[in-house]
Amino acid sequence: MGNYLNPGNSGFAAIRNGIYVDKSGMIDLINKTIDTTEKLTCVSRPRRFGKSFAAKMLCAYYDRSCDSSALFRDLQIATDSRYAASYRKHLNQYDVIYLDMTAVIGETSFGDLVPYIKRNVIRELAESYPEARAAEGFVPTLANTVQATGTKFIMIIDEWDAPIREGKDEPRTQREYLEFLRALFKNSGATDKVFAAVYITGILPMKKDGSQSAISDFKEYTIVNPRMFADYAGFTEREVEALCAEQDFDFSMMKQWYDGYTLGGMSIYNPNAVMEALRSREFSSYWTETSASRSLMEYISLDFDGMSKTVAQLLGGIAVPVDTNGFANDLVTFRDRDDVLTLLIHLGYLAYDRETKTARIPNEEIRLEFAKSIRRVKRDETIRRVRESDQLIADTVQGNAQAVAAQIEKIHAEETAPLFYHNEQSLRSVIKLAYFSYKDYYLKFEELPSGDGYADIVYLPKKLSPLPALVVELKWNLTARGAIAQIKDKRYPEALSGYGGDILLVGISYDKGAKGTKRKHTCVIEKL
Repeated sequence: MGNYLNPGNSGFAAIRNGIYVDKSGMIDLINKTIDTTEKLTCVSRPRRFGKSFAAKMLCAYYDRSCDSSALFRDLQIATDSRYAASYRKHLNQYDVIYLDMTAVIGETSFGDLVPYIKRNVIRELAESYPEARAAEGFVPTLANTVQATGTKFIMIIDEWDAPIREGKDEPRTQREYLEFLRALFKNSGATDKVFAAVYITGILPMKKDGSQSAISDFKEYTIVNPRMFADYAGFTEREVEALCAEQDFDFSMMKQWYDGYTLGGMSIYNPNAVMEALRSREFSSYWTETSASRSLMEYISLDFDGMSKTVAQLLGGIAVPVDTNGFANDLVTFRDRDDVLTLLIHLGYLAYDRETKTARIPNEEIRLEFAKSIRRVKRDETIRRVRESDQLIADTVQGNAQAVAAQIEKIHAEETAPLFYHNEQSLRSVIKLAYFSYKDYYLKFEELPSGDGYADIVYLPKKLSPLPALVVELKWNLTARGAIAQIKDKRYPEALSGYGGDILLVGISYDKGAKGTKRKHTCVIEKL
């Protein structure tokens, strides 16, 4: 066993010794690509979404220097009859070249990155297969080894994009690294001769070179379009329910904190956060920064038109439109707001809906990260929005209905296009935008089932908060007093029957009035 050639199965064995969610069905997807024109696979996922676990699993399965049958015998890939023939055919049958690019960067300088990989892989090949004839180039040496052994390579590159992410100030090294990958995977004759299959994974999709991918022959499965790899992008809802049942843990809270990514029509959870919550028995944000990316604050502070409004909308729970097509797949090339939002999708800070082409903050964990970051942003417009939202919450709690109505009227006029101004859905979006800093104080619920209907918006104070709960009802062309009456008639506060603190009923209405007259917003606040 080597560091880069045939690293063995100890990494996957350690994973199996802990709480393990079976993702071995993914092996069959890779098996189907072996020795086909589909053999090059690139899977990109946010950090902490199990990329390295999958890479170590594939190493254990393909590496012919070890026997991994005991590690897989109780997993889906070995027990499901659909996979049986493929599983046995490829188990421990290949020489594996495994590169963890984050670890490689830690072992050498950026300037020596590619030479370091070449000389260490060649050295391990020479030690394992002295009968193989050395060649002048790296790819010819691999080809000579295949000829001598009769066995093609499976190549696995974990964190393939680490040199792109961490070497943003090293353009020469980036070019050299991309040329190294091109030499391996863009020469169809050599690639077919040397590799049975290649699996690479990272946070970013393949780096674009002009309008095309720098390594265009890879089949890419991204967080924006995961296709058949959606099941393996994170934990599915069924898997999280099973974990919570096994560990006697609150599934509803797990969903609130770590759900929110929708891939292939399924709810997908952040695997690292789920496992950390189970281990610590505590719901919290486990979204720790790494050296691989700049802070969220730096991205949302970028000076593009509409960025402050967009962040306020996201924090208010509003999904925002985004065009993901022009993104250059790096951390420095931004043309506009869409590129920033697309990066945040790939980093996992935003969830993406392919049907509506919109992005949103997925869950409580990420909302906390946004709420922390927004307070440190130095842009004047962002500071103004935060202060106005904080003041609106204070006015609501203090029962200053006139001030609340005036601020809602201001936001409605500033943020809503005339075409969409006159409807209740527009007013709902305005309320969410106006109260966007609620995350510091409240949990928000929309269309909450209660009594004889659904409360429009409920803000429930966080644990130990002294603030009252807010039950908000919205009306268009009806009175705010009528909104309060509806809250009482339909018994909306019953949704908070287990809550022991004060409850404020907030009725907000908009009356467009006669043609040519001023649009009028009113508010009534009552303590229950």
